[in-house]
Amino acid sequence: MKKSRNSTTKFTIIIICMVALVVGYYAYLSNRSMERRSEADMSVVESVLSRDLVNDYPATPKEVVKYYNEIMKCFYNEACTDQEIDDLGQKARELYDAELLEANELGTYMMNLRAEIQNYKDKGRRLTSASVAASTSVKFYEVDGYSFARILCGYNIMEDRKNYAVKTVYLLRRDEDRRWKIYGWESADKVNLGEESGQEQ
Repeated sequence: MKKSRNSTTKFTIIIICMVALVVGYYAYLSNRSMERRSEADMSVVESVLSRDLVNDYPATPKEVVKYYNEIMKCFYNEACTDQEIDDLGQKARELYDAELLEANELGTYMMNLRAEIQNYKDKGRRLTSASVAASTSVKFYEVDGYSFARILCGYNIMEDRKNYAVKTVYLLRRDEDRRWKIYGWESADKVNLGEESGQEQ
């Protein structure tokens, strides 16, 4: 009789453990599903703004420009609120070199940014794509003890159902924290891309 009771007790414990494992695994899967749904529900703007540039700053010149392009797509393609434009503008400025920030005082920068976005939308323009040159095409060079990087970026813009291409050359400078910051940019047709000012890497 004792044997039978022990067997019953062991069986009951095993069943309880199995039920607990099944319930725990179901809860885990449900939690993951909710997290994925939450991420999917984030708007494009929220997704771009969610990046923590203090702890997750882009590691290379190419990645800096790619993230900057994500911000630009939000400016010109999304129906941003005034607060979102402010927040995106601040994110963009976190990518700027100290000298570029000095040349673009915050108040003036935001005023010009809003005017540019409005003008873009008034003309019915849309930034359909942005492509950054391969990392192997980045030109690195030293000037006055500073490390610089130059990279080409191409944009496709739609206006009145017509597409046209624009190419821009970005210049980045590495700061004291070894982070690549946008030092400036210029239309590619004004830059001699063949000049030997740096070493390709």
